[in-house]
Amino acid sequence: MRKNIIPARFQSQGTALIHDTLMVPIAWTLAFWLRYNLGVLPVEFFDEGLKALLIILPVQLGAFIAFGLYRGIWRFASLPDLLRILKAVAVGSAIGMALLIVITRAEEIPRSVPVIYTLLLLLLLSGPRMIYRWLKDNRLYLSSGQRVLIVGAGKAGEMLARDILRNRHDAFQPMAFADDNPRHQGRDIHGIPVAGGCDAIPALTEQYEIDIIMLALPSATSAQMRRVVEFCEQAHIPFQAVPQLNDLMSGNVRINDLREVSIEDLLGREPVSLDWPAIDQALSNKTVLITGGGGSIGAELCRQLARLKPTRLVILEQSEFNLYSIEMELQKAFPDLELECHLGDVTDRPYVDDVFTRHHPDVIFHAAAYKHVPMLEPQLRQAMRNNVLGTRNVAEAADQFNSSVFVLVSTDKAVNPANIMGASKRAAEIFCQNLNAHSNTRFITTRFGNVLGSAGSVIPLFRKQIAAGGPVTVTDPRMERYFMTIPEACQLIMQTVALGDGGEIFVLDMGEPVKISYLAEQMIHLSGKKPGEDIEIEYIGLRPGEKLFEELFHEKEALDKTRHEKVLLARHRKVDWDNLHETMKTVAEACESMDIQRLDEALHCLVPEHGPQPNGQSSTNGADIIYLKK
Repeated sequence: MRKNIIPARFQSQGTALIHDTLMVPIAWTLAFWLRYNLGVLPVEFFDEGLKALLIILPVQLGAFIAFGLYRGIWRFASLPDLLRILKAVAVGSAIGMALLIVITRAEEIPRSVPVIYTLLLLLLLSGPRMIYRWLKDNRLYLSSGQRVLIVGAGKAGEMLARDILRNRHDAFQPMAFADDNPRHQGRDIHGIPVAGGCDAIPALTEQYEIDIIMLALPSATSAQMRRVVEFCEQAHIPFQAVPQLNDLMSGNVRINDLREVSIEDLLGREPVSLDWPAIDQALSNKTVLITGGGGSIGAELCRQLARLKPTRLVILEQSEFNLYSIEMELQKAFPDLELECHLGDVTDRPYVDDVFTRHHPDVIFHAAAYKHVPMLEPQLRQAMRNNVLGTRNVAEAADQFNSSVFVLVSTDKAVNPANIMGASKRAAEIFCQNLNAHSNTRFITTRFGNVLGSAGSVIPLFRKQIAAGGPVTVTDPRMERYFMTIPEACQLIMQTVALGDGGEIFVLDMGEPVKISYLAEQMIHLSGKKPGEDIEIEYIGLRPGEKLFEELFHEKEALDKTRHEKVLLARHRKVDWDNLHETMKTVAEACESMDIQRLDEALHCLVPEHGPQPNGQSSTNGADIIYLKK
């Protein structure tokens, strides 16, 4: 075991007092010796000099105590401690010499000795304290803690190393940094060498006998994180990371901030640059209604909107538990927020109208929807009733009560839908787009891919399967999906209020799609296991309604530029309003009479491209889309 060679007893007040007591006669003797040019001390020193210590020593110790030299800890000696030492030495020397002159007249003591003594004592008291701190801060000791490699020699890495060195309690010993910046390599930070780039992580772990890797990369992109994690996995060493910058509660990085690297770190992306002043202008001092406000997207919308200080935030949620949870959270985090929570269903038109009558919302975010693809395949009526008729109820209420903006939260599964969920969301899009032409309300749709970590998504499922020891079930090794974080999705949704004129669909460029098999492998790696050895991946085939590949827009759409440099506009097919209105009536009647065949026919009338599309191949019917690029 590696042991600390700096004894802990040096930190005690008693030991510090003994040290200072010894330094007084040493400084006094050295002052005489220096005065006589390092030669043999004269007889006067032994006759008068040593007797003078009987006065100098107690006075000096009294000054030490009076000026609080023993209230501090050597481990944290700093400039205020040095100032206290300076005052104590100067005052103690002055009083001691004054008493010496009064009592003995001090005729045999050279006048230069008190000056030399004062300087020497100052050095002998402050020097060991500073050396001790330097030794501790620069880890010139052998620790019994884990040997650490810090990846990232920037500000976050420096703060992390400093926090470990100061507050370690022998738990960790920083051995080296790894950083790709050539300007950092070859230099020392707090005595710790920047020993190489990130590609040297496997070699550095062997060279320094590393026990744990700490990733201090709060501003790293997901691509950079994936690269670093691959090197960490090659080293077969446990690794942790500090949070991302937007997750850090303060500007400081501490050892307690460390957490496991999550799949969100590897799949998340740099957020799109948003026009926050425009968003604030569009949403602050407004009454905002969020349907489905207790769900993954709805709850995050509530959190972000609450920060914009709306006049009133109204939540409509059918889950009692979800509504209670978000209400408690918002009341604690935003005590001044005017919050109204309603337990109800968007398919209940009288209740929806009552909510609008009470609050007259200016802006509506319609996030209430059923979204589980395989579950909805045999539940056509429930999907149409909630996702289509529920949307119609809220949209028509927004029109009736002259709301300013209605934002429909949609999905990439609405593009060339191969399942009931996607088709029902596409039908809702079509209704809102066409209602826009007959209303003073701006109807906007926002569309995005899979949301990382949302309820019912693949990531929580994989986590449960990994925790249970596997297997992790993947439908097909070729299956790909687009992913984005919940905050990013909600920011896009809020941005549409400032950008949209009405009738558009906003789609975020989500980068490259991710293979679900890769996602499963990475999550197994992050759990400390090996795919195929510790945990198996089992391919179970496509479930009802699933596609191998999702699309964000139709491939034959002509995209035009708009006034926003990162937004493109796609042309869409015209839909006859009267026919659309009649078809929606048919949907309502079929839901009421439980006529599933008629309901299926109505859905295909609304969304003719709906149907099975093997291998991700799809039809190319047009759609009205605004395309927001990364």
